[in-house]
Amino acid sequence: MKKATKWALPVAMIVFLSACGSKNEEGNTGSHQDSTAHEHHEGMDMGGKETSKVVLKDDKLDAVYQHYIHLTTALINSDEAEAKIAASAIEAGLGQIPQGSQAAKTASQITEAKGIESQRTLYSALSDEFIPLVKKAGLNSGELYVDFCPMANKDKGGYWLSAQKEIKNPYMGDKMISCGEVKETIN
Repeated sequence: MKKATKWALPVAMIVFLSACGSKNEEGNTGSHQDSTAHEHHEGMDMGGKETSKVVLKDDKLDAVYQHYIHLTTALINSDEAEAKIAASAIEAGLGQIPQGSQAAKTASQITEAKGIESQRTLYSALSDEFIPLVKKAGLNSGELYVDFCPMANKDKGGYWLSAQKEIKNPYMGDKMISCGEVKETIN
């Protein structure tokens, strides 16, 4: 049963997330939470301000980036269940990228993690593996920021990617949402 769940869940989530991103005739997307998870990619920051749409040069990695933003948003919101859904989709996507196997394993560990703090610790490892893939692929448009929180991981620090300059810390959630700084800009 566990093996069936391991492969069925990522497939189901990719289908679900693809459907959530589809616009209906009125131009509405899925739930507010689904649209929030993809705001960066769609050209809007979390405050509703227009930003340059982030598009990676590698289409497969660009699809994974959308799920990475979903995971980041889930951790910002301290939503363990959403983090598992996003991590499962990341695992499936990175499984199709030759250099993504280690990051896919880390994403798998996030889906199995017990508790939001364990997910955040693993997110740090995932980010450390994902950021170099994004840098190597490059961007067709937009800008990404490599953010850093010195207090994450019991004061060891942690990096993450964001499409906005405003800090929204996935390691601290609402405890210290603005803790951190932009360390690098990728464009």
